[in-house]
Amino acid sequence: MTTTTSEKLSAPSARQVSKRVSQSVFDGSRLRVVLLVDVHDGAQQQFLEAYEQLCNQVAQVPGHVSDQLCQSIENPSQWLITSEWESAPPFLTWVNSEEHVRMVEPLHSCVRDTRSLRFHVVRETGGEGAAASASRRRLQTSPRIGDGVIRHALTFTVKPGSEAEVKRILANYASPQARVDETTRLCRTSLFMHGNRVVRAIEVRGDLLAALRHVARQPEVRAVEEAINPYLEQERDLNDQESARVFFTRAALPAVHHVTADELAEGERRALYYPARPGDGMRLAELIAQQDEAAAEDPDSPVLRSTIFQRDDVVVRLIDVRPGPAARAALPEPERQAALSGLLDGEPVGMDLVTDRRSPDA
Repeated sequence: MTTTTSEKLSAPSARQVSKRVSQSVFDGSRLRVVLLVDVHDGAQQQFLEAYEQLCNQVAQVPGHVSDQLCQSIENPSQWLITSEWESAPPFLTWVNSEEHVRMVEPLHSCVRDTRSLRFHVVRETGGEGAAASASRRRLQTSPRIGDGVIRHALTFTVKPGSEAEVKRILANYASPQARVDETTRLCRTSLFMHGNRVVRAIEVRGDLLAALRHVARQPEVRAVEEAINPYLEQERDLNDQESARVFFTRAALPAVHHVTADELAEGERRALYYPARPGDGMRLAELIAQQDEAAAEDPDSPVLRSTIFQRDDVVVRLIDVRPGPAARAALPEPERQAALSGLLDGEPVGMDLVTDRRSPDA
């Protein structure tokens, strides 16, 4: 019987050697998505009608199991949408697609704010037969061990010919204040470019959404964003809430896997861009994640930490490598490309580091 990559990553043996992994969507267990929604006063009926149209479309998405819509008994403006998915990859493929951007557009005119939370199902209880049901419906076999850091990235493209000017602007911005509030702070921001593609990776302790909003409000960051506006391939108006929302929705590059081989060692930061064939981005990210799991157990590997970001056909691998000549072995791993070649639309390439800034007390 053939063993899938997801089964390998969720098997007990893999779990025993993967305690360093702080995040992964590839363990094959079911996913519970919780969406907290704050609806404009008086727009409850409009929201309900938009949701009913949306849920009929979502029911046709591969991997979707069920969803519920709940309204607060204390505040009619507060709603809760929960959905269940067979696993994380089909949900992420859908939620990061242009289809999803178009599908949820009718909701935005009646919604003040949203917050999305995603969870793998670890355990569940129920009536008679629940244990048998749980055995058929995959649960996460054991809790993952994290490091308290949330990793996220943004990616966008600039007009060809503007790369040098964009790089100059992005390299010379003033860092925003690291402290967001009592529980949230920015740890590190790394910015890379390859051709006309920009990737900005951030690391946060605490609340990622609060950190992103904090950064967006800082004058020094706003000035940089305004300065690169004329060079963006996708136009945006940061003074228009809907324009900014659509831009950053499309720019989001979620972390789908992270593994740490050495928590204490300091390394040199690198980024690899893997051009995936159309429709193969998630599968490519999964294979790279499997390779990184194996590399984390190899004492001769130059890679100390690795985070894989993926959206559609864009796959970026952010790595910290041991300083020195050995670091070149991680760029771009020619001995491992055979397994990936069928999913690649070109060779993996090292991205140019524009800036890498760590908060002093992160």
